[in-house]
Amino acid sequence: MHYVSTRGAAPRASFDEVLLKGLATDGGLFVPETWPHFSELEIRALRGLDYPTLACRVMTPFLGATISVSDFEKIVAAAYDTFDHPAVAPLVQLDADLWLMELFHGPTLAFKDVALQLLGRLFEHVLDSRSARVTIVGATSGDTGSAAIEACRDRVAMDIVILHPQGRVSEVQRRQMTTVDSKNVHNVAIEGTFDDCQDLVKAMFNDQPFRDELHLAAVNSINWARIMAQTVYYFHAALALGAPDREVSFSVPTGNFGNVFAAYSAHKMGLPVARLYVGSNRNDILTRFLKSGEMVAAPVEPSLSPSMDIQISSNFERLLFELHGRNGSAVLADMSAFRDTGRYSVDTALRTEVNSLFEGAKLDDAETATAIEHFYQSTGELLDPHSAIGAWIARGKSREKVVPVVSLATAHPAKFPQAVQQATGITPKLPKHLSDLYDRPERCTVLPNDVSAVQNFIRDKVGLTS
Repeated sequence: MHYVSTRGAAPRASFDEVLLKGLATDGGLFVPETWPHFSELEIRALRGLDYPTLACRVMTPFLGATISVSDFEKIVAAAYDTFDHPAVAPLVQLDADLWLMELFHGPTLAFKDVALQLLGRLFEHVLDSRSARVTIVGATSGDTGSAAIEACRDRVAMDIVILHPQGRVSEVQRRQMTTVDSKNVHNVAIEGTFDDCQDLVKAMFNDQPFRDELHLAAVNSINWARIMAQTVYYFHAALALGAPDREVSFSVPTGNFGNVFAAYSAHKMGLPVARLYVGSNRNDILTRFLKSGEMVAAPVEPSLSPSMDIQISSNFERLLFELHGRNGSAVLADMSAFRDTGRYSVDTALRTEVNSLFEGAKLDDAETATAIEHFYQSTGELLDPHSAIGAWIARGKSREKVVPVVSLATAHPAKFPQAVQQATGITPKLPKHLSDLYDRPERCTVLPNDVSAVQNFIRDKVGLTS
């Protein structure tokens, strides 16, 4: 197994190289050179496996010869031993053909734990084999940061620097990052939006001398290993509902397109996926694209679902690569147009192709609050504002076709207590291991939206712990 860049100019790479590099040297994202494929017989053979065993079976084809199967099994088992539910991603039935997959049973209460608890251990394994050290740099709209910090804290071969948009994450999300007392953890609040944070990270990775100097590595969903790990829970849900002998649809609240691209990846691997519903909030660039075929950036507006307050969906580049027949030059042209003008479009044929699988829908804040209230009143489930968007969209679609729809519950409701309380009158409580979160001291540095300022900060901090 080797990997290629979506922009076509970077050298092909092995899994361990992709893990450590994150972003390709031509600015593109890594994707498998060829998709591994499971036959119907092979998918049936996956039924009944526990989550760690299933995860090993699904992900092993992506590793090539870089990690032994026995080592990988130990890494995976350790990653999912941190979850507080034996199923890791349990399914809850909300209606006849509507299911909720709870992805918030990891240590930081968000779906990002599913990939990042694995990623931190993969980094450690590869770095140890190379006697190497890296500086992990990431941007977060809320949940990636805390999950990455929890996965990488206190690990001797890495420093981790996380950028978040100042004042644009929930208090719980912020405190989960800024209260971690570990010398290899560094938090930065950027005076700007998540898109600004993401642009800063990309700029640092595209600065080759800085990248080499600090040995940069990525934990954002631009890192292929994140997508790889997330494909597993789509297999997990579909198998529980009858795959491969029954199609399943998924409703995914998403801003950066990474979570739903993992569903697309599972589809490319042979999983029988009927439809993928892409849920957005008022920052609805993905919904608008899926309806018009034109990707047009707009100003980011704060919402009740801040993890989706995004207008530059980085992982969509991976889908674009597939739509363009894996033509890196065509992807580069679109990405250059988007950088220069804030827009690009696809022709009718490509729009038809993407709409054969994907469908977008959005909820504004008032509709999101209504959705939270509805599911609490009708099922007793408290949903966070991101999960509520996905579930509300799934609720409508599950009635259109006799195919089960699985909606992804991407965060614990206690991560967004104010939104949940306003909608239901119930204030969700944090689990015991986070019960003193509001009393813990915070450590964070506020910086301007300036790449030089961030680079200087990183040089200073990493120098102290190297």
